[in-house]
Amino acid sequence: MDWVDRMRAAIDYIEDHLRGELSFKQAAKAAGCPAYHFPRMFGYLTEIPLSEYIRRRRLTLAAFELQQSNQSVIDVALAYGYQSHAAFTRAFRELHGMSPTAASQPGARLKAYPRLSFQMTVQGRTEMSYRIERKPAFAAAGFRHDVCMDQAYTQVPKLWQAASQDGRGAQLIDLLRDRGPQAPHAVLGVLSGGDWGREDAFSYTLAAPYGREAPEGMAEIQIPGHLWVIFEPDGLADFAATWQRLYTEWLPTSDYVLADVPAIECYYPPGHDPQHELWIPIETKGR
Repeated sequence: MDWVDRMRAAIDYIEDHLRGELSFKQAAKAAGCPAYHFPRMFGYLTEIPLSEYIRRRRLTLAAFELQQSNQSVIDVALAYGYQSHAAFTRAFRELHGMSPTAASQPGARLKAYPRLSFQMTVQGRTEMSYRIERKPAFAAAGFRHDVCMDQAYTQVPKLWQAASQDGRGAQLIDLLRDRGPQAPHAVLGVLSGGDWGREDAFSYTLAAPYGREAPEGMAEIQIPGHLWVIFEPDGLADFAATWQRLYTEWLPTSDYVLADVPAIECYYPPGHDPQHELWIPIETKGR
């Protein structure tokens, strides 16, 4: 199954479960993608956040049902994932500009968002340099935060800025003295969480390789030995573009798929070449 087919399978799953229980993990499975990568990948490829697509489609279908059936508002709300009349009415009014009760009246002017038809054209604007390496396992320690996927590129820089001001950044640099011989000599941003779930949130840990028990107040992370594709962003501002090109250009044309292992942003000390790296865990197709 190629890249486009996998994304179409994910859309099929989402559309089949708009009414009733919808699992982001199952949607990711249909796409052949680890759950914590899927919302980010979906957003880059479709230019709409996954949660927003689901919200629009559910409220579109809910409006159809209110107009075409005699179901009560609360029954329609529960069918489309809303746990209360108030929550459903608020979301419905935000999208359609009127209450569910008003929408059931003849002549109501509503909005309809169609099912996403997935056809992807891969465009290589410029060459994308990378290397593939198998790295040994290592341990790290750091400060874990929950980050909203849709706001990652504003939240993450603020986390690093705060850490540099409150002394946690210096603590991470101190840990590098006991990093162990197999670990990179870099401060790390570790993206993990396995299941981003309905909140569209993932774990982002400001970390450093550390060969001992994690200090008090820090979380311990075990990075397994694995195969990685490694990119070298030109600077901090280029990380977002590198993530986007990973999903829209490199993966669709490669012989690899994403692996369910934390991804790592490496920030090396001044004078190191390269200054920054993005490590993405991969597996060969068909594994």
